[in-house]
Amino acid sequence: MKPRVVVLRPEPGNAETADRAAARGFDVMRLPLFAVRPLAWTPPEPDGFDALLMTSAAAVRHAGAGLAALTRLPVVAVGEATAAAARAAGLMLAATGDEGVATALGAARAHGLTRLLHLAGRERMPDQPGVRAIPVYASDPLPVAPGTTRTLAEGRTALLHSPRAARRLSELVGRDATLRAAIAIAALSPAVLAAAGEGWRSGLAAGHPTDAALLDLLESPLRSTPRD
Repeated sequence: MKPRVVVLRPEPGNAETADRAAARGFDVMRLPLFAVRPLAWTPPEPDGFDALLMTSAAAVRHAGAGLAALTRLPVVAVGEATAAAARAAGLMLAATGDEGVATALGAARAHGLTRLLHLAGRERMPDQPGVRAIPVYASDPLPVAPGTTRTLAEGRTALLHSPRAARRLSELVGRDATLRAAIAIAALSPAVLAAAGEGWRSGLAAGHPTDAALLDLLESPLRSTPRD
C-alpha cells in the first residue's frame, strides 16, 4: 500500500514536495498552513557585513529589489534548497550548513565570515552573536476549515517542514478535538519534531533536512526511530 501523506508547507514549496511525493507513488493531500509574502525593507550599507545569511529560499524569492544592493556579499545558506535558490539568483555561495543554522554559522566562521546580515522571515530565529536580522518576508496563517485535521486520523502522515508548522498543526488538532494518538507525523529535522510535542501515533525525524530524506522515512521506516 502506497504511503498517504499531507503536505503542510507554504507555496511554492508545497507543490514541489507534493510533486516529489507523487513521483514516488505516494497518495498526496495538499494543505498549506501559511502563505508567504514580501515585506518592505531597506538594505543597509554592505560594507558593514562579510556575508548574507539565508535560512530559507523564501528570502531569495521575496527580498525584491533590495537584494540588488547586496549582491557583492557572498551567501551563507541553510540547506541545499536555499543554496540552490541563491545560485539561481546569481548570488555567490560562500558556505552551506546542511544540518541547520548552527552548522551554517560554524561554516561561516571557518571562512572568516563573522559579520552576517540575515535576510529573514518576520517570524525568525532568535538573534545570534555577529548576526543582524532584517525581515524581508512574512509567513501568514491561512484559514483551515474546522474539522480538517480529522482527515489526518485516517491513515495520512503529516509532513512537517518547520517548527512553526509543527506548532500550528498541534493547535489545529486541539481546536478540532482530533485525537493526537491517531495522527502520524514526519519532520524535516529533530528540532521540527520536538516542536510538535508529544502524544502522536508516531513521529519520525529525517537525518538530513531534504525532501528526499523526509520521504525516505516513509518508504523505509525501519531506518529511523519512531517517537510516541
